[in-house]
Amino acid sequence: MQHNRVYLDYASTTPVHPEILKAYKGLLDVWFVNSESLYQEGAQLHQLMEKSRAQTASLLNVRPNEIIFTSGASEASSMAIKGVAFRHLEKKGHLITTQVEHSSVTNCFKQLEELGFEVTWLSVDKRGCISMDELKKSVRHDTLLVSIMMVNNEVGAINPINEIKAYLKNHSHALLHVDCVQALGKIPVDLKDIDMASFSAHKIHGLKGSGVLFCRQHIDLMPLVCGGQQEFGRRGGTENALVNLMFAKTLRLALEGQKNGYEHAKMLNEYCIEQLSKMPEIELNSSSEGLPHILNFSCSTMLSEVLMNALNTRGFCVSAQSTCHSKSKAPSFVLKAMGYSDQRALSSIRLSFSYETTLKDVESFIHTLKECTQKYGTRL
Repeated sequence: MQHNRVYLDYASTTPVHPEILKAYKGLLDVWFVNSESLYQEGAQLHQLMEKSRAQTASLLNVRPNEIIFTSGASEASSMAIKGVAFRHLEKKGHLITTQVEHSSVTNCFKQLEELGFEVTWLSVDKRGCISMDELKKSVRHDTLLVSIMMVNNEVGAINPINEIKAYLKNHSHALLHVDCVQALGKIPVDLKDIDMASFSAHKIHGLKGSGVLFCRQHIDLMPLVCGGQQEFGRRGGTENALVNLMFAKTLRLALEGQKNGYEHAKMLNEYCIEQLSKMPEIELNSSSEGLPHILNFSCSTMLSEVLMNALNTRGFCVSAQSTCHSKSKAPSFVLKAMGYSDQRALSSIRLSFSYETTLKDVESFIHTLKECTQKYGTRL
């Protein structure tokens, strides 16, 4: 990226950590072999990958055979949701999710509805969080799976995962899947009493095409990718061994910087809120109780597309909705689910921070935002 550009879209993706990039480049020159090969080099690479699996499991406080390497969190979520549901194709059953999940989760449940499964779509409040009362009323004797994200990727809302897993453990036989993508490396992630969880490396300064599905060893998943016995028979295909090998190091670095990164993001978030609150055309969509790394707001005088283009020409990289929907002209379904109008949902901007974001970056953004709204803003 050019040096005169300011990147404020870390919830979309992150630059690769220098240590990860250096280590990965070094591996590319040496370890090109198939990790399933029986000769010496293949066996050595397999051992290195299994070491990464064990280290990843240790960092997450789970067993090594509960870590499944994937191409990313979208695949991990699909494996979890469809893998469970496809074991019940004959009798179908009841599933629960929310109206504000990542598209990889939402579209899984839409497909399963088409196949005859009954899905309850939980609503969210103005913060973007589910209601425990609604969840409790929705759980039935035939509920197979509940899938709820820990942190919303558009507004940063944090769901009460500890309450959710405690209730399901005591009152249901349903499995719990949690999308932990935006939470990992930012807030503590406790996998106790969670059955399955999705993670992504490129959200924590790791490599794209790298993810993990945590899945309890007793859960019978139907594989989505058939092949050999890779990943304990749960995901066939030649493994992307070097990318998998780097996941443990990526996770370790993210967890080591978690506390300081949180405080830094909180400082930036509070500064932005203070400045945005002085602008009468700005409406804050993110709650002060949410993840400080994500700040969503709407501008009542400019549509998202217009404002993003104006900011882009001035060197700022921001987004409106989740990047999966960045080319959609439809209003943000997350903001709509939170009860906001089409106009507000069509004029949202998402800022997201990392330890690389400086106070100077956000000061410059606020100054430029004021310029843009004064120059281009018109009452919608």
